[in-house]
Amino acid sequence: MKKDDHDSLFSEITEILGTGNLALSKIPSGVFVPVAIPVDFSGNGDCTQGVCENAQEKIEGKSEEVFVNSDKVGNLTGNDDNSFVVQKITEIVRQGNVGISMEQRLDDSGCEFSSDVVVNVLKRCFKVPHLANRFFSWVKLKNGSWLTTESYNTMLYLAGEAKEFELVERLVEEMESFGCEKDIRTWTIQLMHYGKAKLIGKALLIFEKMKKLGVEPDAEAYGWLIRVLCQSRKGEIALEFYKEMVQKDYRPDIRQYTMLLNCLAGCGDIDGVYLVANDMINVSQIPDQNVYFFVLKSFCMSERIREALELIRDLKTKNLTLSSEYFDILVKGLCKARRMDDALEIVDIMKKRNVVNEVVYEALINGYLRKNDFARALDMFQGLKDAGITPLTSTYTMLMQHFFSLNEYEKGCALYNEMLDRGVKLDSVAYTAIIAGHVRNDSISAAWKLFESMEEEGIKATQKCYLVIIQELCRNSKTDEMINVLYQMQDNKIKISKEISHCVISYLERKRETKKAEEVKKMLKCWGDYYEAVEPSKTVEFSETKVHNLESNNIEQNGDSLLLEPLPQSFNSKDLHKICAILSSPKGWYDMQKALEEFQICYTPDLVTEILRICSQYGYAALQFFSWVRNQPGYRHSTDSYNVAMKIAGKGKDFKHMRDLFFEMQRNGCLVTPDTWTIMILLYGRVGLTNIALMNFNDMKASGLKPTASTYKYLLLSLCGRKGRKLDEAINLFKEMINTGLVPDKELVEVCFNCFCQSGKLEDAKKCMEYIQKVGYTKPLSYSLLIRALFRCGKVEEALALANDVKEERSTLDRYIYGSLVHGLLQSGQLDEALAKIDSMKQVGIHPTVHVYTSLIVHFCKEKQMERALDIFKTMWQEGCYPTVVTYTALLSGYINSQNFEDARKLFLRMRLKGPLPDFKAYSMLITSYCEMEKSEVAMQLLSEMLDDGIVPSTVNFRTVFFGLNREAFTTGSSSGGDRELLVQHLLVKENDLNLLVELQKRVAGGEDLSDLAVEYSICPSKEEGGVLGWVRKGQMVPEFEEAAFSAPLNKVVRCKTKFGWHLLQVVSEREGSLLGEVQPSELHERLQDPNFTETVQLIDVREPEEMSLGNGNLELSFAKASLPSFQVLPLQQFGTWGPEITTKFDPNNDTYVMCHHGMRSMQVARWLQSQGFKRVFNVAGGIHSYAVNVDPSIPTY
Repeated sequence: MKKDDHDSLFSEITEILGTGNLALSKIPSGVFVPVAIPVDFSGNGDCTQGVCENAQEKIEGKSEEVFVNSDKVGNLTGNDDNSFVVQKITEIVRQGNVGISMEQRLDDSGCEFSSDVVVNVLKRCFKVPHLANRFFSWVKLKNGSWLTTESYNTMLYLAGEAKEFELVERLVEEMESFGCEKDIRTWTIQLMHYGKAKLIGKALLIFEKMKKLGVEPDAEAYGWLIRVLCQSRKGEIALEFYKEMVQKDYRPDIRQYTMLLNCLAGCGDIDGVYLVANDMINVSQIPDQNVYFFVLKSFCMSERIREALELIRDLKTKNLTLSSEYFDILVKGLCKARRMDDALEIVDIMKKRNVVNEVVYEALINGYLRKNDFARALDMFQGLKDAGITPLTSTYTMLMQHFFSLNEYEKGCALYNEMLDRGVKLDSVAYTAIIAGHVRNDSISAAWKLFESMEEEGIKATQKCYLVIIQELCRNSKTDEMINVLYQMQDNKIKISKEISHCVISYLERKRETKKAEEVKKMLKCWGDYYEAVEPSKTVEFSETKVHNLESNNIEQNGDSLLLEPLPQSFNSKDLHKICAILSSPKGWYDMQKALEEFQICYTPDLVTEILRICSQYGYAALQFFSWVRNQPGYRHSTDSYNVAMKIAGKGKDFKHMRDLFFEMQRNGCLVTPDTWTIMILLYGRVGLTNIALMNFNDMKASGLKPTASTYKYLLLSLCGRKGRKLDEAINLFKEMINTGLVPDKELVEVCFNCFCQSGKLEDAKKCMEYIQKVGYTKPLSYSLLIRALFRCGKVEEALALANDVKEERSTLDRYIYGSLVHGLLQSGQLDEALAKIDSMKQVGIHPTVHVYTSLIVHFCKEKQMERALDIFKTMWQEGCYPTVVTYTALLSGYINSQNFEDARKLFLRMRLKGPLPDFKAYSMLITSYCEMEKSEVAMQLLSEMLDDGIVPSTVNFRTVFFGLNREAFTTGSSSGGDRELLVQHLLVKENDLNLLVELQKRVAGGEDLSDLAVEYSICPSKEEGGVLGWVRKGQMVPEFEEAAFSAPLNKVVRCKTKFGWHLLQVVSEREGSLLGEVQPSELHERLQDPNFTETVQLIDVREPEEMSLGNGNLELSFAKASLPSFQVLPLQQFGTWGPEITTKFDPNNDTYVMCHHGMRSMQVARWLQSQGFKRVFNVAGGIHSYAVNVDPSIPTY
């Protein structure tokens, strides 16, 4: 519908509301409507995130309770039999092992067991499922005749509640062996728990298996399956099962109807919505007014405003009386869709008819909060109170959460006090919000007092409440208080969830508080709340700590979230860890494949996707595994597994393979989603191939898929990047994103503004600033983002001029740009002006932020004024402004620049022990400084520590360490006599291409290999060998080149000019006599033909595994084609893994041959091997490239 038509329709609705007869009565109560009807199973409700999550928890809790107490499963509280025998046995089971094992005490109890006793004991133990399972196992061994279908169903329910799905499957399989038939409840319980765990495929499989075995699904089985599909937004499939259900004369209840309506509306199936609505009226005899209210609600919660308006118009045409609740819902929908002006117009008319209530005001407040217009939200809140209406508890909670998130602690507390004064009753969500606010502000005692008040009010804290509090304590590094919370949960008999256990233990292990982590594990084991899924397996080398590190690294390094979130766990964690251990080992794929074939498990798409996600940094091995697993019996890849595999291939710059996977997934019938296209756009754009990224973007739209906010974001980020920058396309795309109703996040806006300001496109940046104001960005916020960008570009005068354009809300703008202003002034050398600004802000009650203090520290460290920097650091602590890792890294840089390495070392050690943990920049600085101090062995140890902390060292880190080791080895190991020889590689360009040479030198400094650049850009014939000239002596080269080479530091890239043009040259190694051997590819080929040769020497390939697959899209053949036989792969990027153990894996007294792509990296490793005591080391001259060109053309070159 066009905008004009849309406006016309809205005007018509306002006329209906303004002139029609608005009924004041509530919805007719001709049908029972549950209190906890789930409004929005997609998670996009009309409230803030924290409130929604807690509300959803309440809804789910109620629905589970209804199910638990239903006749279908039985009353799991066990209240139907209070006999002495059941009580005694239950007491024994719940106590577990107390001196004597539970099983022994059951044997000695003297109680008379029966099938009814077993069932009732299991029902009473539903809070301790692990102990219930032990009791059930004891019963099986003792007397199988006590087991019945009912007892198995009860145990199935308990196992499903604990999400122990392996146990569920095992119980179902063994029922027949004990003579217990599977009834409808057996299947329904499985459906319910697989559905609650969002294992859709498993739930559908159970449903089909149930029908194949002749068990006719009843209304409840259909109900659970529809619920599963609706929660997963599978509207099309849910509708088919609904039709099948209705055909069998099963009538859905009101909850199932509303779930279907919400799901279908969210999926855009409007015809499906009206089909269900007609059935509600004609089949279930639900009054029209009730039905249309639910339809309107589904449209509004799905932001389908056009359909909602059309429905209201049609209802008026049918002369149906429209109650006030219809317009309450319409206002909520308009606010959710950020159409605040339209919502206010409706509300104004409602005010005239005196039908505006606290619910409508809450919707308006929430709408402004969604638009980040906090000031308007507060104005509306004040208007609500001025109208004499008491705000809802949830309204207060939303505003408190926003105050706390903005670090406005006092204002958040003031709202809480206002609630008490007005007599507003607090619920668990409100208590959680204020307690979390106290914890965030480090007011722990106040938080505990509120806990006590909460208990006195009879409000029981939920697991969600405890999790939020523990997360805040983690953020504030309050370890002891965190453990106290666990004790509090135990005292209140609240089960500690796996999520909470994992949160606490992961935090303690990251902080290296090993003793406390072990203490918590023992504590949880004693309480029976510690599961194998949390504890690292002792039988698996690949620990969960390493899994966590890999997960953290993937998220941090990639900077995007596409397919990085862990999937709901539907597999054995031990299987996951074992496979990850295999794929992360330094072995070749052939050995990995043998290990995988010995490890017999049933692969599922969820398991494979999780393996790929965790092992994505081992790109070659992960893709080999992806290719191998598709041939396993009964396995088929899913869309998610293809998406992750495509991402891994793209990250390795193997775009041909990525594209092949894209076509393969289409051939195999997997759904191509917006995420699939976004992944390709992201990866092409990331390397500067923005033309291809734009082509994919257009292909995506041509295929009928709408780009998501992530699609626009990653394409814009690439268009604004340094590689492949396209400013005009970026500006147009930014405007297109706004016009489609998608709101760019702050990160994207900042990147775009930075790009436009750097390129002198200030006017275009101002236009984009106006665009974002139209979609909810406030004027101070939008101006502050552009002003910050100008400061970052060093355009201080332009930034100040733009700030002066803002007259209204200037105080708010000053707060927003405070840190950037100080930073910009310091960068331009205006220290006095920066200090004056700080003083002026203090006078109006605004104290310096972490950003401001850190900027001062960075400035003084650069000026080598460490005393002033340390004074600022002390002031931060005194004023309660805690330094971040950026602050510490700035101090570390200052110490290093001042040659104060001892204090730098102490500060770094303090960061590792007490936090914040060093980041990549801190490690890199210290590694470089140690190598410059000729302590490269210490720097090599830091590489291992980086990996332990989940930070992957870069190529530059490895190169720095290897250069240092080689330099130190030559200094200590070479003799003074003999002719000096240099191993030189170079790159030659024409005399008029100096600008190109300078750019290439920057790329080498940024981590690219000179040998790879030589192949692409050099005009010297040596480019075929990666620019390697071989070993040279004085007198063999032109004077200018000779002088530059023999005066250049080892491994440093320098430039010089000769009669041939401009050179970039690098001395890779030097020797006196013959300290290091070199073998030509032809000679190596002859030696490899002798079987005894490979048995007596050591062959090492230091290339990355993914290099062996380049040039060949078929991964199954790449192992044989891209490597030489008997060479063991030791990837340079995994040096931290194999480097410390090199002398134990290889014999220093045996001949050792080292190979890489062009012979450069292998030369560095060969020199390092000499420094480790290896007697005879040979470098393969020219690497695998020379071998392929001169010996074996079947090996692909790249």
